[in-house]
Amino acid sequence: MPKLPIVSGKDVVKALSKIGFNHIRTHGSHAILTKQDPIKGKITVPVPLHKELAKGTLKSIMRQTDVTLEQLLDLL
Repeated sequence: MPKLPIVSGKDVVKALSKIGFNHIRTHGSHAILTKQDPIKGKITVPVPLHKELAKGTLKSIMRQTDVTLEQLLDLL
């Protein structure tokens, strides 16, 4: 299994926009993304716009968006 990549917040926003997340607003240094899911309802994910995201932050974003590591690597 590959390791988590070192990515910036902008890269994560671009990757999530490819799978249907919309950038709603920016509040401070965080981009707020949302997606309407037929099963879960509205999913809202804050993404820090840092040069490097911490590993735990990236894992949390992946968990909230139901994106696997392989899917994330394909989107980047």
